[in-house]
Amino acid sequence: MPTIHREHGLRFAIYVDDHPPPHLHVLGDGELKVIIRGKDGFPLLVYAAGMKARLRRCAMDVVLERQAEFLGRWLEIHGDKE
Repeated sequence: MPTIHREHGLRFAIYVDDHPPPHLHVLGDGELKVIIRGKDGFPLLVYAAGMKARLRRCAMDVVLERQAEFLGRWLEIHGDKE
């Protein structure tokens, strides 16, 4: 599970043996699973476990800000299969 980014005490990771759609896991005080680009073009929170709302919002802001970079990393790891 390569860590692709660290910020605000969070680790943003993509599992190498994961499945489409392109998504990442945010680990810290709890865990999030986020689709990098949802149907409306914005990141989509799939699930949140144990992470406080303030930190979830912070994580989602980072995913939105770095969306193109994170999608590029997904493609490097998994190719363009969706």
